[in-house]
Amino acid sequence: MKHETILVIGANGQIGTALLPRLQTMYGFGNVIATDIRQTGHEEAIFEVLDATNVTALADIVQRHRVTQIYHLAAVLSAKGEADPLWAWNLNMQTLLNVLEIGRTFNLNKVFVPSSIAAFGEHAPKEETPQSSVLDPATVYGISKVAAENWSVYYHKRYKLDVRSLRYPGVISYQSMPGGGTTDYAVAIYHEAVQGHHFECFLAADTRLPMIYMDDALRATLELMDAPADKITIRTSYNLAGMSFTPAELTASIQQHFPDFKVTYAPDFRQAIADSWPKSIDDSVARQDWGWKPAFDLPKMTHEMITHLNELYHVTA
Repeated sequence: MKHETILVIGANGQIGTALLPRLQTMYGFGNVIATDIRQTGHEEAIFEVLDATNVTALADIVQRHRVTQIYHLAAVLSAKGEADPLWAWNLNMQTLLNVLEIGRTFNLNKVFVPSSIAAFGEHAPKEETPQSSVLDPATVYGISKVAAENWSVYYHKRYKLDVRSLRYPGVISYQSMPGGGTTDYAVAIYHEAVQGHHFECFLAADTRLPMIYMDDALRATLELMDAPADKITIRTSYNLAGMSFTPAELTASIQQHFPDFKVTYAPDFRQAIADSWPKSIDDSVARQDWGWKPAFDLPKMTHEMITHLNELYHVTA
C-alpha cells in the first residue's frame, strides 16, 4: 500500500463520490481525507467540513493530517454557473488558487486539478479536437477551466509543483445524481428509464457530445496520477475521450433494455452551450504518454448503468 495522505476537496460531488473508495483501497482508509462544504450524513470516509475558499481552513487540514496530495474536485459546473457567472468565477478561481498556494507552501508531492471539454469553444475543430487547439469557451465554467490550466502550468514552471489534469468529457455515473452540467441529461435519462418514466431532454436529438463512463474516468485519473513525472508532457490538461453519442443514440441504447421508454426533446439554454463544444476528442497524447485506453463503449455503459440503477430503485428484471 502506498504511503501518501490524500486530501479530496469536493468529495461529495459526482467524481469525488466514486473516487473516494478507489483512493481508500490504494492508500488505506485512514490516509484519505474527504472534505466538502457540508456533510451529507452518509460519508464512508474520514470527513471534514471545508469551505475551500478559506485558505486558512485548508492549510489547517493539510497540516493536521500531513497531507501529501490534493485532488481538487470542487467547482460550479457549466449550466449552474451561467445562472450566476461572477459567483461561479469567484468560487472556481479562489478555490483553485488556494489549492495551488497550499501545494507550493507545503511542498506537496502532487496536485490534481481537473479541466473539461468546456475549455473548448466555437473555433476549435468539432471532430477529433486536438490536444493543442484554440480555447475560447462560451461559459464562465469553461473560462475558469482555461484559467486553471494556465495557472497549473505557471505553478509547475515557477515552483516545480507537480500539477496534473484531465479535460473530462461528460462523465456518466450511477453513484450520484446530476449536478448542474450540460451533459447531465445523459445521467438523468437512465434514472428516468429505470423508474419507468418518460424523459424530456433539454438537448436536441442529434447533439453529439464526448462522454465517458465513470469507471473509465476514475481509471484515467489514477493512471495519470500514478505515471512517472518524466512521462507527463502536458501541464495544461490532457484531452481524454471515452465515446461520443447523441441523445437519440443513447435513447436507442436504453430501448434495447426498455422497449417502451419514450423521450421528447425541448432544447433550452444548454443547447447553445453544447453546440459550442467538440463532438469528438483526440486523446492520442494521453494514449502515448501514459497508456490511456477506454474500456467502455455505449452498449457496455448502458448495461452497467441499468444494472446498478435497478439495484438502487429495487427494480426486478
